[in-house]
Amino acid sequence: MKKVGFFRSIHLKFVIIYVLLILVAMQIIGVYFVRKLETTLMTNYQNSVKQRVNLLVYDIQEEMVKERGKEDPTKEDAIREILKGYRSSDISEIRVIDGGSFKILGTSNSNNQGIVGQRTPDLKIKRSIVFEEDEDAIQMDKKSTKRVWVLSTPIMHNNEAIGAVYLVAKVENIFSQMKDINKILATGTAIALIFTAILGILLAQTITRPISDMRKQALAMTRGNFSRKVKVYGYDEIGQLALTFNNLTKKLQEAQATTEGEKRKLSSVISHMTDGVISTDRKGRIILINAPAEEMLGVSRETVLSQPIVSVLGLDEDYTFDDLLQEKDSIILDYSTKGKPFILRANFSVIQKESGFVNGLIAVLYDVTEQEKIDMERREFVANVSHELRTPLTTMRSYLEALAEGAWKDEEIAPNFLETTRNETERMIRLVNDLLQLSRMDSVDYRLSKEWVNFPVFFNRIIDRFEMTKSQYVTFVREVDEDAIFVEIDEDKITQVLDNIISNAMKYSPEGGTITFRTELSEDKITLSISDEGVGIPKDNLEKIFDRFYRVDKARTRKLGGTGLGLAIAKEMVNAHGGEIWATSVEGKGTTIFFTLPYDQNAEDDWS
Repeated sequence: MKKVGFFRSIHLKFVIIYVLLILVAMQIIGVYFVRKLETTLMTNYQNSVKQRVNLLVYDIQEEMVKERGKEDPTKEDAIREILKGYRSSDISEIRVIDGGSFKILGTSNSNNQGIVGQRTPDLKIKRSIVFEEDEDAIQMDKKSTKRVWVLSTPIMHNNEAIGAVYLVAKVENIFSQMKDINKILATGTAIALIFTAILGILLAQTITRPISDMRKQALAMTRGNFSRKVKVYGYDEIGQLALTFNNLTKKLQEAQATTEGEKRKLSSVISHMTDGVISTDRKGRIILINAPAEEMLGVSRETVLSQPIVSVLGLDEDYTFDDLLQEKDSIILDYSTKGKPFILRANFSVIQKESGFVNGLIAVLYDVTEQEKIDMERREFVANVSHELRTPLTTMRSYLEALAEGAWKDEEIAPNFLETTRNETERMIRLVNDLLQLSRMDSVDYRLSKEWVNFPVFFNRIIDRFEMTKSQYVTFVREVDEDAIFVEIDEDKITQVLDNIISNAMKYSPEGGTITFRTELSEDKITLSISDEGVGIPKDNLEKIFDRFYRVDKARTRKLGGTGLGLAIAKEMVNAHGGEIWATSVEGKGTTIFFTLPYDQNAEDDWS
């Protein structure tokens, strides 16, 4: 197990949590304090200014409604004198505006006296006069680029606004004070965080030290060391956990000793079994495989351990591990290759605890290659024989029923029905004879009656017999050696081989086709070939034509009276003579059947 890095350790997480808690708390307090302080300072400042403005409004209102004599100063001069008394460092400018004409009657700014008598363009002043209420806002001064507070207060007389006092106050000092306060608060927060981090480290050590000891103990247990104990630092919750952990270690040590003993017994039993055994964990990964299973599957223990059983058995396309847990029947595993059949039967048993929890799976493998091969051949043989006998029997029954119902009285139909029945009977007789012939050849005491035969004369005699009975639309071409070649054969058996091959060539030859007969002599064998120009045989079916009951075109073969055993019998007979038989074909162009017979030049010379 990898060592936990500092940045992933719980120690650091504790410290970060403490620091974050303090930081969040300080931020919440700081934001609340600064907002409240800023609001309080601004409110107090604005109230102070408004009190002064209210006094000013009262003085201006008296001057605006006062009746003036010739000796009295003008309203503008009076207002100018009043404004001089309200000048202060925190007020930039005070203006007095007439409510009827919106003209500026006076300003406290001595450098801005030129605006007196002009109409004011400020909307705040107009709104305060029209709506008879105060209008204020904090905005940026264009000249000084500092924040100022603008206030417009209406001058009321007889419940009517007769003018307004417009004031521009400096508030940048308040924001400067708040900035200094924020700096002080940030410094305090940083100091608090430093002390919090130190305390967090010390506190985290008291929690993480026993946890680290328990981690080390767990690592030791994974290596099989149960003697180590966790140190108990106290009797709080973590201390109780350490005591429980030590008790668990003792129990595991006892359980492991018991398990090891049972495991040795089980391994001894499994290793001496002749059947293959595979065991998995609850996720379907292989944890045990014995030698017979390794040999059956062609794998090694090192390569399959921890691998999914469905993949090792080649079942991943059709089954999942959950499917195998539910499987009640055996599963046939076909590992056959083109040249070698190999079939296994797998039985599965679920490993369950008393609570019903699935803890794994056991698969037992049996080699059933020979059994499956015999069963398959038996089923195929019975099915083929049944099918071949059923077809003529069904035909015969239909015609006999028709004859029994009165068709025998019809002089035209009755002979055809009887002829068909006779042909089907002969077909069954041929099938039974072929089956008996194959049965005798499969028996242990099968013997050949060999004699020395001049093979070209023997071959031509058989061709002559077929040529006398063949139809006019088939042409025979002979490329047979004229020299005497003596071969030791069972004449009856080779005659049957040639009869079967030539009969097939004639059946499948088209009108105007040619059948070619050839012989070729070599040092140790004579090779015969019979070629036709029929429809040919597909490449995938070429190697199967010598199997029993195999026919490429079953419908056409039955129509022509074939049993599907001719080439199978020919193969058995040629093999019994020590020869070989095979075929080549091109679809649409024809088929050639080859077979060889052993030829011994020295033996022929001795016989001569």
